[in-house]
Amino acid sequence: QVQLVESGGGLVQAGGSLRLSCAASGRTFARYAMGWFRQAPGKEREFVAAISRSGRSTYYADSVKGRFTMSRDNAKNTVYLQMNSLKPEDTAVYYCAAQQDVKWLYLYLYTSGYDYWGQGTQVTVSS
Repeated sequence: QVQLVESGGGLVQAGGSLRLSCAASGRTFARYAMGWFRQAPGKEREFVAAISRSGRSTYYADSVKGRFTMSRDNAKNTVYLQMNSLKPEDTAVYYCAAQQDVKWLYLYLYTSGYDYWGQGTQVTVSS
């Protein structure tokens, strides 16, 4: 089992940058593939980015491709989401998620592909 804690959210002007962090508990962090999702008010939670256990493979939603970068440091039990060129439509609560099972390979786009979730961190982009 793993516990996840996000940080780094805040208020930023359009065009600005933020870096989110997600710290994981436990000694087996490297066994977990990780994802970032976001949820805006009145909307469903949506996929943002995902990263494989080793960090060699990353995946992004079309809406953030070229602006967001996901990375991980297994020695620090932490994943990051570097967000550049932020837009007002990026405003949401951002959640990190973890999955140890191989099903992640087929389900990384979906909330059902993850068994563990953090509490979320608010990102607000003003115009």
